[in-house]
Amino acid sequence: MNNPLPTAAQRVADAASALGLDIRVLEMPDSTRTAEDAARACGCSVGQIVKSLVFAGKETDTPYLLLVSGDNRVDEKLMAEVLGEPLRRPDADFVRKVTGFAIGGVAPLAHATQMATYFDKDLLQYNVIWAAAGTPRCVFETNPQALAGATGAEIVRVTE
Repeated sequence: MNNPLPTAAQRVADAASALGLDIRVLEMPDSTRTAEDAARACGCSVGQIVKSLVFAGKETDTPYLLLVSGDNRVDEKLMAEVLGEPLRRPDADFVRKVTGFAIGGVAPLAHATQMATYFDKDLLQYNVIWAAAGTPRCVFETNPQALAGATGAEIVRVTE
């Protein structure tokens, strides 16, 4: 008999289904908290890992979700131009409040709060990408175009 998914991972699976995104959430034996850990666990390159990063506007405190290739670091000045305000990195409590997930398990969907979402164009070079599914050990694989579409993300450059 299959073990049920953790509650947060089931929430991701249900949200994906509601959005028409066909995924299967996998609970890995080891942590997938970092992009490097996730790549090892999934047997893929670090670039194929989707980092779901929450930033806040310095002026408005608006939460923004950036879905970023595991190979990339966000160029905050570049993203400030896209968003129209400088960014700040919020604390773990802010991230949990707006997403409903702990850092290390933030999924690209099924958030507690609706957020403007931006998708790293570098992810589009892959046929398959892997994203967190609500816990530091749960992941799912998908197609980058399908994930960008399901999340309603704007495709942008996040790094120079």
